[in-house]
Amino acid sequence: MSNPSLAIVIPARYESSRFPGKPLAQLAGKPLIQHVYEQAIRVPNVDHVMVATDDIRIHQAVERFGGVAQMVTVPCRTGTDRVAEVSRALSSDVIINLQADEILLSPDILNDLINPYLKNPSPMGTLRRKIEIHDEFLQPSVVKVVTDEKGRALYFSRASIPHTRDQPRQGQAAPFAWIHLGVYIFQRATLFQFTELPTGTLEDAEKLEQLRALEYGIPITVWETTQRSLRIDTPEDLVEANRSWDHLMVGPG
Repeated sequence: MSNPSLAIVIPARYESSRFPGKPLAQLAGKPLIQHVYEQAIRVPNVDHVMVATDDIRIHQAVERFGGVAQMVTVPCRTGTDRVAEVSRALSSDVIINLQADEILLSPDILNDLINPYLKNPSPMGTLRRKIEIHDEFLQPSVVKVVTDEKGRALYFSRASIPHTRDQPRQGQAAPFAWIHLGVYIFQRATLFQFTELPTGTLEDAEKLEQLRALEYGIPITVWETTQRSLRIDTPEDLVEANRSWDHLMVGPG
């Protein structure tokens, strides 16, 4: 298919054990969900951008800033399952799941996902970025990914992988360590196949939905980006993001 139609769906739930109401929390005078949405609509050649939510407060907030939102009324295990529910009403060939707490500092991040996908389509794809800060390598909230030589995911983990047995860390992450970014691109059929699979053992243990795909044999291609993003997991993360926002936004994009 030479020119597939693309949609970006942003799953956003109100309840969160670590940060209830996170999509509506204020960053630089806007709710987090607005920051994510406004970067998504800047991505070229995307036909639809939509928020998928199970909470009327988020739905109303999106409509207030002029965005498009769809309520999800059926129970869903994960954000990708919510994405699939609203995607059934879309005709898009390719669907991108953009996490509501992955604040893109530039829409070029999504170009780094879409452009290689269009050149070499994969059933499912995602992004990685070099880990440069040792603390990120150690934090369970920072998901790491390892791949084979062709860029196909071998495993995702909250643990510090890969472990370097014979090389002292000396305050730095391994030079071949990668952070996984919370964005996925799916062929339409693969998205619906994914949501029909039972929860995997590894998925349940790590609380990482992408492990469901690996456990059941869906290959995930992982492309590289050097673009920065801002992940908000806790209220403390938000305080720090507000403190450093002007510095983060300096530069192109």
